Amino acid sequence: MPTILHQLRDAFKDAIHKAYDTQIDPVLVPASSEKFGDYQCNAAMGLAKQLKQKPRDVAQKIVDSVDLAGIADRLEIAGPGFINVYLSPIWVQTRLNAVVLDPRLGVDQKIDPQTVVVDYSGPNIAKEMHVGHLRSTIIGDAASRVLDFVGDHVIRQNHLGDWGTQFGMLIAHLLESWENDSNDQSSITYVWDETDPNDAKQWFIRIDNLENFYRSAKQRFDADSDFAHRSRQAVVKLQSNDTQHKKMWEEIVASTREHYMPLYARLDVLLTESDERGESFYNPRLRGVVDELKIMGLAVESDGAIGVFLDGPDKPPLIIEKTGGGF
Repeated sequence: MPTILHQLRDAFKDAIHKAYDTQIDPVLVPASSEKFGDYQCNAAMGLAKQLKQKPRDVAQKIVDSVDLAGIADRLEIAGPGFINVYLSPIWVQTRLNAVVLDPRLGVDQKIDPQTVVVDYSGPNIAKEMHVGHLRSTIIGDAASRVLDFVGDHVIRQNHLGDWGTQFGMLIAHLLESWENDSNDQSSITYVWDETDPNDAKQWFIRIDNLENFYRSAKQRFDADSDFAHRSRQAVVKLQSNDTQHKKMWEEIVASTREHYMPLYARLDVLLTESDERGESFYNPRLRGVVDELKIMGLAVESDGAIGVFLDGPDKPPLIIEKTGGGF
């Protein structure tokens, strides 16, 4: 269903063409005040300047040529040549009734739909969602719903912070808590098949308090250099798809998901697990990027690491592969 502004614009565009044999923008805008009607056509002044005629005379000719039968109760020329449009209340009521009865509320689907990617929410794994995530979640979901409604193909993307050095820290903390039979101040619960507790496929972890778990791991990382070293080694193992470390990482992600998915449900947000595209998604591509940059001569070895020297050899490089193999 065309909008009121669209219908008025077409009518005045036809009138200007009929009166002066020219195609110009009729400059239709909502009226700035009720006393000037509902809409205003401001094309007469610019057209009069081109034609070297009086603006009010041009406005009158446009008024005489426009067909708004049944749409407007009256047209009025004001000031130097503004054309004020007073809509018919009966016509407005008829349109409103039509919108109410239309399942799509008068909104037509696109003739040429596009594929649109909407990246929103983005919680961090092993941390609880907070008020800072609320705005992007609600705005993103609202935008996605509108795009869906008009017929676009919408790809929702929930970009999780689920990779990097901190996960070596979390995995190391989790492994050592498990091995020492420590529940980390009731933050972690371990459940496994008693018939074979060493079978990695048969156990799972539930992190009951994400903030306590993360805080404990971070305190150890900052205070214990040996633990920090083990954490960095855990990152390399994780990025190398070590079975045990990957299993630990999957359990951390799953435990975090148990916290934020109910929040999405409560907010009636349409994000699902299948919409997740975290940093980990790119892990299989990292080696190829490093190799490609080395072939191009942009990445070079420096003190055991691989870096890109953007500002010259005497400036600190952008590290893309750390000493020991972590990306």
